[in-house]
Amino acid sequence: MRHNLSEVTDLIRDRRSLSPEKFSERKVHREIVELALTNATWAPTHGMTQPWRFTAFVNEGMQAIGPKLATWYKTAAGEAFSPAKFEKLERRGQRVSALVVIGMVPDAAGRISEQDEMLAVACAVQNMYLTCTAHGIGGFWSTPSMIHLDEVRVFAGLPEDGRVLGFFYMGYPEEGWPKSHRKPLEYVTQWVDQAPV
Repeated sequence: MRHNLSEVTDLIRDRRSLSPEKFSERKVHREIVELALTNATWAPTHGMTQPWRFTAFVNEGMQAIGPKLATWYKTAAGEAFSPAKFEKLERRGQRVSALVVIGMVPDAAGRISEQDEMLAVACAVQNMYLTCTAHGIGGFWSTPSMIHLDEVRVFAGLPEDGRVLGFFYMGYPEEGWPKSHRKPLEYVTQWVDQAPV
């Protein structure tokens, strides 16, 4: 084997989504965010289009985006606006020390479908999650309706054909590492191991 399969399996199964409300005040250093993003760029990509785009806000840089989270929510929510959610996002913007806007720019030549490009970005985000897990950092990929606002796309520096696919929050857990579970494989898998008759 090229790698320790046991360690790889443990890392994958230890990955968690941890909401920013459960982050501690410990700061996430830029070097870790940079490594997570570098590893993200090694995700599979059809035609080597590498459609992912990242706008990273760390530590003091959070002052640029933190206050906007609640404002963007208010704009996108319309009649569904919740004061409690607005306040939650205000607090989140003040508390988090690392946030990456996940973007996608499709293949300019149109060879690769937009769906395939988005799936490549999803694979990139998984690489970010795994890198965070190795560092004992919780990740949280959030896809609220506000990400579809044109002003969010412009703020993230994406071109007109680009799309924001979410916010990725990073933070150390305030308490212990959360536990999780998955359905047994037989609930989600059909095996075909014989040729049709």
